[in-house]
Amino acid sequence: MKILEDRIKQDGRVLGEDVLKVDNFLNHQVDPELMQALGEEFARLFADEKIDKVLTVESSGIAPAVFAALSLQVPMVFARKKKSITLSSESYIADVYSFTKQETNHVMIDKRFLHEGERMLLIDDFLANGQAVTGLMEIADDAKAKVVGVGIVVEKTFQKGRAMLDDQGVHVESLARIAAFEDGQVVFAD
Repeated sequence: MKILEDRIKQDGRVLGEDVLKVDNFLNHQVDPELMQALGEEFARLFADEKIDKVLTVESSGIAPAVFAALSLQVPMVFARKKKSITLSSESYIADVYSFTKQETNHVMIDKRFLHEGERMLLIDDFLANGQAVTGLMEIADDAKAKVVGVGIVVEKTFQKGRAMLDDQGVHVESLARIAAFEDGQVVFAD
């Protein structure tokens, strides 16, 4: 998606050999017009999947997921990383390791919001090692819901996440695919 690639070139910052910081428009400060365009593109890419809900993990996946849900006219549900006193004890839980934060989170969704047979579109900001998506897939499986697709804002093709999902036969659509970081610059995959 050219608008996203252009924004990454303009405002993204490469940190080291494997981290792209996009806090200017995606995961700290959010550009709502860009998020709307991303959501519309996800809705277009998954239009034939008869989606019942969009599912993501807090917090960086929320903005693109809510706009995808809006475009698809379905609810959006996010997995919480911390248990609050208002969260039901009846929750689906999965462990998700965060490479950028170097920690494991127990993500959870109240059982009232996922139902057997529902068709889920998973949305996440980055696909690197596939940990967040795997956790969401576990939760959907526990709920006996069906994951019909995974929408990724930025995929790092040089890490193992996509190959793992491809091996499982998951329909994945990434809006920007990065092949490498070279000399502090992003090199996009064809």
